[in-house]
Amino acid sequence: MTEAARINVVELTVSEVSQALKRTVEDNFSYVRVRGEISGYRGPHSSGHCYFAIKDEGARLDAVIWKMAFNRMRFKPEEGLEVVVTGRITTYPGRSNYQIVIETLEPAGAGALMMLLEERKKKLAAEGLFDEARKQLLPFLPTVVGVVTSPTGAVIRDILHRLSDRFPRQALVWPVRVQGDGAAEEVAAAIEGFNALPKDGEIPRPDILIVARGGGSLEDLWCFNEEIVVRAAANSMIPLISAVGHETDVTLIDFASDRRAPTPTAAAEMAVPVRSELLMRIATQARRVQACWLRGQEARRTELRAAARALPSLDTLMALPRQRLDAAADKLPRALRANAHVHHRQFERVAARLSPQLLRTRLVRCREWIAALSQRGALSRKVYLERRRDRVDGAGKLLEAFSYRKVLDRGFALVRDGKGFPLHAASAVTPGMALDIEFADGRVGATADKEPRTKGKPRGGGASGQGSLFG
Repeated sequence: MTEAARINVVELTVSEVSQALKRTVEDNFSYVRVRGEISGYRGPHSSGHCYFAIKDEGARLDAVIWKMAFNRMRFKPEEGLEVVVTGRITTYPGRSNYQIVIETLEPAGAGALMMLLEERKKKLAAEGLFDEARKQLLPFLPTVVGVVTSPTGAVIRDILHRLSDRFPRQALVWPVRVQGDGAAEEVAAAIEGFNALPKDGEIPRPDILIVARGGGSLEDLWCFNEEIVVRAAANSMIPLISAVGHETDVTLIDFASDRRAPTPTAAAEMAVPVRSELLMRIATQARRVQACWLRGQEARRTELRAAARALPSLDTLMALPRQRLDAAADKLPRALRANAHVHHRQFERVAARLSPQLLRTRLVRCREWIAALSQRGALSRKVYLERRRDRVDGAGKLLEAFSYRKVLDRGFALVRDGKGFPLHAASAVTPGMALDIEFADGRVGATADKEPRTKGKPRGGGASGQGSLFG
């Protein structure tokens, strides 16, 4: 291009160039379908949008999924997953690059889905969600059966019909979508909702759950491979039977459930027993019990008969006692007469000692003995009293002789303190002390007015220092 031509080129701003490029790209690539491997995916942004890249062996394309489109997607992006995406090519002027705004996302063929399924299975298995120790036993005869499935398909009719044929039970159906956007969330919410029902609430809490769906392709059954559904099944406190697809179809909920049924009809058969078979079994058991009881009674009756034959007869048992009784009866009259004769002789000997004359003589002797004892007792009491009286008189004379009043009669006096206690020494008297002096003919009160004069030892010694003889 010549210099004049370059000078005549229209001058554009950066924004004008960016907008022009944006229109050009969007006009030529309105909608495209791109296949590649997801790279740099770290989950949704805090805003809800997703930012990552799609790459192959020779190129890399930035990608974005807006929040609304992400929520509608059945398959979510995963790092390293090969996918086929549909969207619009546009530019991002802030970084001078182009990107694809994805509206739909699907795994690139069944192989990619199987790879994703296997990786998710390994992840959940590592968390212990598929452990056999978590499995619960199914109740033998549930009262209420909860069913999570589509209310319009043939599956619910098959389950209800099979329950009615085998053992009519109350069935609660939680209608959900089993395919498409939002199906996984609805199935998980149904399982959690059944578990949240109170046991004694207005709506009865099921004793067993059946999660069922008819057959379909891997994509059609994909909602039962979602983590939210698998975790809800593993955390269910109500025993759960999974019946998704046909016998050859395998989904991750089958590993997390307590039992897997090949078909929805088989799930109903697992849930309840056959009523007619139970009645037949009960009748058979009743007949066996009755027959066993009859055999036992007959065996006891036979044993009783054998024991009765081994026992001696009544006549044999009573023969010897009867003979002893007859012999005793023969001896009884003679024994009674001999006994009466012996007692009669004893009575005669005793009667000879009980004549009136002997009794009168014994009575006179007893009277004389009593009289003699009375006279002897009166004399003894008189002598005892005289001796006691003499001892008392002697003690009175001795007491009078030793009385302090005899001393007072001889001209002495008894000095007491104010409390009435006798004073035995002059040192016990203090000046001003009240005294009580008793004479032979009365008492006189007095008060001590000086220090008492006590006898002292004579003192010796003079200027020469000669010792005292009283020393």
